[in-house]
Amino acid sequence: MHRVIFLVDMNAFFISCESTRHPEIIGKPAAVAGDPKNRSGIILTANYEARKFGVKTTMVLHRVLKLCPNIIIIPPDHCFYKQKSKEVMGILSKYTPVIEKNSIDEAWLDMTGCERIFGKPHQTAECIMKHINSELGLDCSIGISENKFLAKMASEMKKPLGITELWKKDIELKLWPLPVEFMHGIGEQTARKLREMKIKTIGELALFDRRYLIKKFGKVGAEIHQLANGIDVSPVTPHSHKDVKSIGKSITLAHDISDIESAKVILMELSDKVGMTARKYNKKGHTVQINIKYSNFQSITRQRTITETYLVKEIYSAGIEMLEKNWNEQLPVRLLGISLSGFSKYNEDEQISMFNMLEMDNERSSVRKIDKIEDAIDNIRKKYGDSIIKPGLLIKKSKN
Repeated sequence: MHRVIFLVDMNAFFISCESTRHPEIIGKPAAVAGDPKNRSGIILTANYEARKFGVKTTMVLHRVLKLCPNIIIIPPDHCFYKQKSKEVMGILSKYTPVIEKNSIDEAWLDMTGCERIFGKPHQTAECIMKHINSELGLDCSIGISENKFLAKMASEMKKPLGITELWKKDIELKLWPLPVEFMHGIGEQTARKLREMKIKTIGELALFDRRYLIKKFGKVGAEIHQLANGIDVSPVTPHSHKDVKSIGKSITLAHDISDIESAKVILMELSDKVGMTARKYNKKGHTVQINIKYSNFQSITRQRTITETYLVKEIYSAGIEMLEKNWNEQLPVRLLGISLSGFSKYNEDEQISMFNMLEMDNERSSVRKIDKIEDAIDNIRKKYGDSIIKPGLLIKKSKN
């Protein structure tokens, strides 16, 4: 059966979400950006009215204001965007159960065999586009092909509100004339190296000596040569929480800190969030890692192995131990992060000696008590919000 793959890409997603609750920005230059006072003053998403002035993602705010003095800046609300993303994915799931979320604002859909239900691919894409807009007030572009790569490339060709079909028979006419840096899977450095090799278009890459590309780039060389020729056999693979490899939280601080006690409070808050997420997905890990970025932008990461856990107390204890060993009073810190990884696929029972059973029972009893306490905290937070209960260390700090 002929494969049919869609890539649904939400247009200017963050700012489009904001327009659903701030209709006054519709038709005016607007963007979602962090607070410059908190040193996160960069553009996350700009609407198409702002893009006409040259405003682009990752631009710093002071430059944006020179290009477009009247731009409306809205601070980011990631919880809101995640909720909107869930609603989008909910609509897409009505058209096919085989969905692979590529990011918060785009997903591949395997629509193979769905023509009998929804009609031809272009007709189905129009239906999806209208469904999302009428129900959520959001716009999207859709790429259609027989594989994920070509569907992704097609989705980039016409924005906003574009529906583009790009089949293998079309690649010489539609894909090959495009600049090599436009190709999905090629980063800035690879594009620069390709240009140095006199490879300027995707077509030139497709027709280039494959063996030389492998010699120059290794495995990547073979992959980009295949993609340039429209070859991609990767399946649309639905993700689930079982695929999670790591759960982490980090924060760029409003001000550099040199006081380790302040750092401990921040690490407690981050550990609390990591533990809550790990418990939500029942993911017990045995590797805790911390990340410290200094004011000079140098970073260090440290990790240690612990007994498998998802308990906040144990995640935090491991993090604190590493923080204390690696704290440098001479280097102010601007970012802190902590993560849990090393999740086992199976919770297998170990065979133990009868002489260790009493000790193990006492240990498990203690862990179960903490487990029940954290369960109770999770349930209260689900009902009344995350801020209803905070660790004592955080409350003490807020009073100071």
